[in-house]
Amino acid sequence: MANKIPTPPIFTHFSSSDSFDPTDEPTPAILIEHIVQHQHGGQLRVASQKYQIPQDDWIDLSTGISPQCYPLPEMPTRCWQRLPEINDGLETTSTAYYGSASLLAVSGSQEAIQRLPLVIKKHKKKLGVGIISPAYHSHQQSWEKAGHQVTVLNSSEVNHNIAALDVLIVVNPGNPSAEQFSTQTLLAWHQQLSVKNGILIVDEAFIDSTPKQSLITQKPKSGLIVLRSIGKFFGLAGIRLGFVWATPDLLKKIADKQDDWSVSHPARWAGKLALNDTHWQQQQRELLKQQSQRLESILEKTIVHQWQKKKHDFALKSTDLFTYIQSSSAKNLHTFLARQGILTRYFDNPQALRFGLPANELQWQCLEQRLRQYIE
Repeated sequence: MANKIPTPPIFTHFSSSDSFDPTDEPTPAILIEHIVQHQHGGQLRVASQKYQIPQDDWIDLSTGISPQCYPLPEMPTRCWQRLPEINDGLETTSTAYYGSASLLAVSGSQEAIQRLPLVIKKHKKKLGVGIISPAYHSHQQSWEKAGHQVTVLNSSEVNHNIAALDVLIVVNPGNPSAEQFSTQTLLAWHQQLSVKNGILIVDEAFIDSTPKQSLITQKPKSGLIVLRSIGKFFGLAGIRLGFVWATPDLLKKIADKQDDWSVSHPARWAGKLALNDTHWQQQQRELLKQQSQRLESILEKTIVHQWQKKKHDFALKSTDLFTYIQSSSAKNLHTFLARQGILTRYFDNPQALRFGLPANELQWQCLEQRLRQYIE
């Protein structure tokens, strides 16, 4: 009788600094973690093992994704059986939602982030790319991987450095910083870049709750690219659907780099329904605004009040989907909450935490209770 192979624990710890010998026989968990090393929120399996708390007992506030997802009906069997086709209604619906037909559906804005460095070509191989930091890490990662020179900037440094840039990347509102940029500021940067045939890329993954702040207009502008996501506002991150708004020639270049059936049939079906439901969208905007204000109020009454009393340096900013707190005490607070089964997203440069929205009243009460315990 064959020996039974023991099932390894999921996501056994294996850091990039550990030695890895491909001739060894690692567990499947160690092998996949060595190959795939994501830097995103929502990694409950890792937290569950580290702090020895079952996954189902966690309150996950680490992602910035709406805890109220769009209520999809039962999916038709054909969505699982048939390959996706364009002109199934998604393009018409997305045109109405975004106010422009100059869009390309992608497998989450992540696909566009990875493709853009491969299709944007100028008179030189290595482009000068500026990224306002802190920002979603895949932007920098993708441009550096493509061989370009990336400069990380604070927003206050852009005007001084923009003349040397071929591409400027802005996440608006900032993820994770929650920093918000006015349309006037962004268009001024676009104008400065346009003088030298440069490009402004604006990642608007978190802008759906305030759509009037979007740079998307009916007609695309040369040198301006906007990325949009279905995952955050609609709470549908798992379907992997996003859009790129740009001039038709650039959209064609991105489309040529896409894999066949890049956007799945279930994603197209779900996206069409969500983008078409204007009544739900308005309710969601009102709900998220109320929840965001409640989260900020809880944080201000607890840790912010305590840090003010102790004269600790900190900075707090919010979007309708998350609150960002920069503080030298961020790691300590992150660890304290994790030991209580509350997962936040910790950033080390600068030290900061991102708090997403609790999913229900019990989670709201638990968060406030644990924060009060922290300051006692």
